[in-house]
Amino acid sequence: MTKLWRTYILWFAQEHVDFRIPEFNALVKMFGLPFRWVNDQVTSPHSQKPFWLVEFPNEKTALQYASRSVALRAIFELYAHSNKLPAFHESLRSYVDTNRDDLSEHFRAETSFKITVETYNKHFSQSEKVQKIETMDYLPIEGPVNLKTPQVEFWYIEFWGLDPTAVPSEPEDVLFGRLLAQGQRHLIKELSLKQRKFIGNTSMDAQLSLLMANQAMVRDGDLVFDPFVGTGSLLVSAAKWGGYVLGADIDYMMVHARCRPSRISQKTREKDESIRANLKQYGCADRYMDVVVADFSNPLWHPRISLDAIITDPPYGIREATEKVGTKASPKENTRSNDMVHYPSTSHYSLQSLYGDLLEFAARHLRLGGRLVCWLPFHQEDYLPAMVPQHKHLSLVANSEQKLTGNTSRRLLTYEKCANYCAPEASQLQEPSSSLDFRDRYFNSALESRKDRRMRKAQQRELGRVEMELRGKIPSDGRAKKCELNKARFN
Repeated sequence: MTKLWRTYILWFAQEHVDFRIPEFNALVKMFGLPFRWVNDQVTSPHSQKPFWLVEFPNEKTALQYASRSVALRAIFELYAHSNKLPAFHESLRSYVDTNRDDLSEHFRAETSFKITVETYNKHFSQSEKVQKIETMDYLPIEGPVNLKTPQVEFWYIEFWGLDPTAVPSEPEDVLFGRLLAQGQRHLIKELSLKQRKFIGNTSMDAQLSLLMANQAMVRDGDLVFDPFVGTGSLLVSAAKWGGYVLGADIDYMMVHARCRPSRISQKTREKDESIRANLKQYGCADRYMDVVVADFSNPLWHPRISLDAIITDPPYGIREATEKVGTKASPKENTRSNDMVHYPSTSHYSLQSLYGDLLEFAARHLRLGGRLVCWLPFHQEDYLPAMVPQHKHLSLVANSEQKLTGNTSRRLLTYEKCANYCAPEASQLQEPSSSLDFRDRYFNSALESRKDRRMRKAQQRELGRVEMELRGKIPSDGRAKKCELNKARFN
């Protein structure tokens, strides 16, 4: 048995289903893990199931995968599997009898154990679960029961389909195995934005940022860069996996944590809020290199800088503006003196130009085999594969969708540098692929235009003010309160 490949059960969380396969492929490639799928686990509709079967050469390989996976809830060594209960019990008996010598250490009298019954899409009472355990009384388990800290934990699993409105009369899959390890989903709570020191309106949640770092194959000692760093959520996850992190952003107020607080209970920013404070909060301060205020459309990085990974979530122009430094013609006379502080003008940075610059930057600065992981927003009715940006030095290895609102989504794109960079001649430069502007479509595709909505809200506020005066109440000046809050941020 020790010389043969073993079959394992991968139990995934039933959220962000499209991200399972890209994360799995990235982790097995990063660690160099050999594996074999059992049947057609990764093809639809099987990929929607929470339980997958995969073969690894040994337990060490399985544990190495589980040590990084965020989509994985737990991994088990498979003892038996069938879609019929009689065949399941027959398979389990046969497996135990055939491998009795190898399994004897788990069945010894001094080894405590626990059997957990897990059912998906169907609820069973505690007494019904006990009855299911008693049907396996043929197992040669001699040790004592320990429900809190067992030395060996066996799991009996029944899968009753995915549709809660059409539960089958019999389970679709019945599995039994030994628990090897939990996935890394505890990090989702540990890195939760609810307890994070410094967050903003567009801070990436912990689960997605950890998945992005995994797809970027961030290893211990890697140099990871986020060109649209914001509050540094992606840097936190990359540093948690051992990467040295740095970032850049055009928003001076955001980088210096002087922007308006996003928590409704917080009126002003605390003085110790910063991206560095976030990493310090999670014990990763030694992985923080720096963040700089920079315009991504005008690169400031030396050509010799080589990065292991780039993970980023560019602004979409909805909650955060897409801006670049630009010049504005003004009829006013220039009255500036040399000792005055200069605040450069900004202009609109189209998503087409932004992604073209992002892929060119990645092609220039990623090491060979390094990865770029980024989000691309779109309207579901507009999406075509041709919309995905391409670059001759980058290979698209993953493309997963996350639905946002009723008609908008975003795709997590993972590129891998496949060739050494050579600067194209002017005649070979390609224009970014044309597509409808996401921001314009977002605001103007609704039944009510943005301008009409503003006018309607203004009329409602005026009507409310008049009604308050008729009732003898003094309406508050919201604009004055906002000005006071802005002044308090700099005190």
